[in-house]
Amino acid sequence: MKSLLALIVFAALHLTAVAQETNPVADPAAVVDCGNARFTVLTPQMVRIQYSDKKLFEDRATFAIVNRRLPVPQFTTRQDNGYLYINTDALSLIYKIGGRIQKDQPTDGVLSISFKMNGRNVRWYPGKDDALNLKGTTRTLDGQIGDNKRSELENGLLSRSGWSIIDESPKTKRGDGSTTFAFDKTVDGIEWVAKPVDKDAIDWYFLGYGHEYKKALGDFIKVAGRMPMPPFYVLGYWYSKYQRYTSDEFMEIVNDVKRNQIPMDVMIFDMDWHTQGWTGWTWDRTAIPDPEGLIDWMHNNGLKVSLNLHPADGVDDDEDFFEELRDDMGMDKSAKVVPWNLSDPKFYHNMFGRIIRAREKQGVDFWWLDWQQNLTSKYVDGLGETFWCNHVFYNDMRLNRPDHRPLIFHRWGGLGSHRYPIGFSGDSFTTYGTLAWQPYFTATASNVCFGYWGHDLGGHQQTGGNDPEIYLRWMQYGVFTPIFRTHATNWPGIERRIWKYPNFPLLLETVRLRYALMPYIYTACRQAYDTGVSLCRPLYYEWPEESNAYLFEDEYMFGDDILVAPVVKESGADGKSVRRVWLPQGQWFDVCRNQSIDGNRVITDAYSLNEIPYFYRAGAVIVNNPPMLNLNTRPDRLILKVVPGADGTTTLYEDEGDTEAYKNGVFTTTTFTHRTNTLTIEPRKGSFPGMPTERAYTAEFLATDQPSKIIVNGDALSNGCWDYDATKRLLTVYVPSTRCDQKTTIEIR
Repeated sequence: MKSLLALIVFAALHLTAVAQETNPVADPAAVVDCGNARFTVLTPQMVRIQYSDKKLFEDRATFAIVNRRLPVPQFTTRQDNGYLYINTDALSLIYKIGGRIQKDQPTDGVLSISFKMNGRNVRWYPGKDDALNLKGTTRTLDGQIGDNKRSELENGLLSRSGWSIIDESPKTKRGDGSTTFAFDKTVDGIEWVAKPVDKDAIDWYFLGYGHEYKKALGDFIKVAGRMPMPPFYVLGYWYSKYQRYTSDEFMEIVNDVKRNQIPMDVMIFDMDWHTQGWTGWTWDRTAIPDPEGLIDWMHNNGLKVSLNLHPADGVDDDEDFFEELRDDMGMDKSAKVVPWNLSDPKFYHNMFGRIIRAREKQGVDFWWLDWQQNLTSKYVDGLGETFWCNHVFYNDMRLNRPDHRPLIFHRWGGLGSHRYPIGFSGDSFTTYGTLAWQPYFTATASNVCFGYWGHDLGGHQQTGGNDPEIYLRWMQYGVFTPIFRTHATNWPGIERRIWKYPNFPLLLETVRLRYALMPYIYTACRQAYDTGVSLCRPLYYEWPEESNAYLFEDEYMFGDDILVAPVVKESGADGKSVRRVWLPQGQWFDVCRNQSIDGNRVITDAYSLNEIPYFYRAGAVIVNNPPMLNLNTRPDRLILKVVPGADGTTTLYEDEGDTEAYKNGVFTTTTFTHRTNTLTIEPRKGSFPGMPTERAYTAEFLATDQPSKIIVNGDALSNGCWDYDATKRLLTVYVPSTRCDQKTTIEIR
């Protein structure tokens, strides 16, 4: 009863916190008015700066910032000799009273903010160049060859200079040429676009976090909204290819997958699901005569289904529901097309009510929103089509399909897009240079909390034949990315069915490794929701003062305890690829070499085609699944890889997998504590519907000596309950199924 009451109290507190996260009006005690300028102290290291000649200050949510109602930090204000002074524990702001704040004329004479970083004074002023910005992401990787997209990366929230600016001024251009807008009122429950109160106003958020990168991200999600968790199944393997598959061919693919024992969870129907044309809403029944039957068949085989949309051309007169939609819009009966205008509430209401809802009733699980046409609206000057489509489609699913987590597959639409997971990176070319840049690109996107990029594993466009090696190396990298999806264009000859390749056994191992790591991956997704720190993140989050953390940009942390340095170069004549890896300070476990290794150095090694360079942090417990074919069932046994070299604590997170209840405290956590020769599995905390009551564990103690005795909960295990592989120096302990609400202790002697 006490546990139940505690859970109820926790859920109530969490609901209150969620409600407070979406209040755009700051506490008046945090606001300092000074003529045409206004300052809001949001945290000790974040200050909002507004300037309006009309004294019109925006208090509504904007595209990037949706919450300003934070606890008021301690700060002081005073006016002296014509200047306003605002001081927090971290920042000192000076404003010349009556001065005009503008960014096009760099000067510290009107406004400046100072703070300490690593013992030295840092001073910012409007217009100062942020040359050391660590960047964020860009709308698409269409046309990526090598790192030719590097110059397109937008500035991010983090900078080696110690400061950054979020610019929500109405006239400031985003990466795609659009601008930010306010949210005001609602249309069918969705916050709708509205013009700013003063289009010429300055609206900046100054972040002065020094090199406290994780703290900056944590405070950003307090004002910009959290990164929602995607449905659990999204993290599994997706089969996708731009090709006109018939129903029989789709089913043949699934049957081949099952025959070859390949784990899989998502099937994509690319644009040829509909009738001819780039934009389409009507099933091509010459290829798919029974859409409902095919989707039901996919569901019965454990797969979710997504359809590709290119909506920009609207709805033509040969589409299903055209006449109804035309009449709903009050158009003349001679009209041949209903134009796409998602900024029009009437169009949204009717379009989704007629067409989107009809397809969802046929079983479509989520939409691939593949916007490739005009970047800004024809109807609202400056409104980004990508951002607005993402906002509307995501929230439409949130409101109309409440039994599921909202989800869209889409391109980056600018700051604030992290609230609408997940990302589709676009049409890259199949080259080693392209592969080599994607680890940097994916990790760097975490600097704007866009933590769920999904790439075309294998590349989208390729010349020549199907190269088994580059496909393998892309899949090996894909194991350690947010979304594990193979894809390619419809050019003749491109093959993405892994069982058609001569190195299929190695390709299959990548899929199996992905599914083995799923408990670890999903726990990291919860961490991203709670902290703003994404699954893939640059090394400088942990080691900000180490130069190598910035230089070795093609390696990254995958969650808290795995460092990944994927092979991104072709093998030599010996069938191996040489790779340099920087290991940060501390001790690491080299998974390829099955040995502990000291960090704070650069290592060079040669990796065979079956090897992926990745390293466990010493002291970690890496939770794995046993072999499985999809994520629809919850295993009754977990594998615990206990990493030597240090003490450590690891938490396993679990929930229902496809509901929003996780936001309200409906989840469980299990803590694993590793101390020298003892592993303790703490009693599980929390609850959710369908959680297992009992669970068995296989504990694998890596790089350890042979024990004389194993004691579990005070009783010595017989030899049949554990074994030792002297060649691998691997001790395996089989813990029988026990209640999850009880403590289990494994002692090695």
